[in-house]
Amino acid sequence: MSVLVVTGTSTGVGKTITCAAIAALAADRRVAVLKPAQTGCAEEEGDIPLIARLAPGITTRELRRFPDPLAPDVAARRSGIGPVGAPEVAAAARELDEDHDLVLVEGAGGLLVRFDDTGATIADVAWALGAPTLIVASPALGTLNHTALTALALEQRGVHCVGVVIGAWPADPGLAERCNLEDLPREAGAPLLGVLPDGLGQLRGEAFLAGARSGLSPWFGGEFDADTFAARACADTDNP
Repeated sequence: MSVLVVTGTSTGVGKTITCAAIAALAADRRVAVLKPAQTGCAEEEGDIPLIARLAPGITTRELRRFPDPLAPDVAARRSGIGPVGAPEVAAAARELDEDHDLVLVEGAGGLLVRFDDTGATIADVAWALGAPTLIVASPALGTLNHTALTALALEQRGVHCVGVVIGAWPADPGLAERCNLEDLPREAGAPLLGVLPDGLGQLRGEAFLAGARSGLSPWFGGEFDADTFAARACADTDNP
């Protein structure tokens, strides 16, 4: 099985752009991106349409769409639309895996955001699939706690964390961001596999592909080196 679950430490940390960047670098293979639940978007908006624009030619699938910008379980109750459950998500991922080389499953919000009233989460999907999970994190103050808690929750459920990607690195990083570069892998217990620049999702075509390549590690087919990036970013930490 070639399924990778992509989760985040919270909402708005760059999961969608990370999925698009990984998919774009794997364009020579058959790639699918699965979004179990999309909330708070009009019909033509959302994560899946954005990924399709950034990584054309891949397969995309969305299982549920709810109008309110809330957690999927709450949005489902308010809309009257049936919620998506972990078994349905796992089944859809397995189906896509049958004729794709790589299937990315993007969660909603953070790791333990509920899909339904049973309390099912993207962590349960990863466990059911036996799939490794990538944590997308913010570089800002507070991220070490959020990342450590996410990694701990994965470990407690027997899910392997393959690494961490910073989903939106600021153009002018402060002291906290620069220091967090070295501390994030320790808190996650997994390597730093990429740092994507803030605003990458506004690019298209070769410009987006170039940003993805420089921001993701060879594990994804990119050129990012964590030690080199950290050394360059932290060179002036003590003398900003």
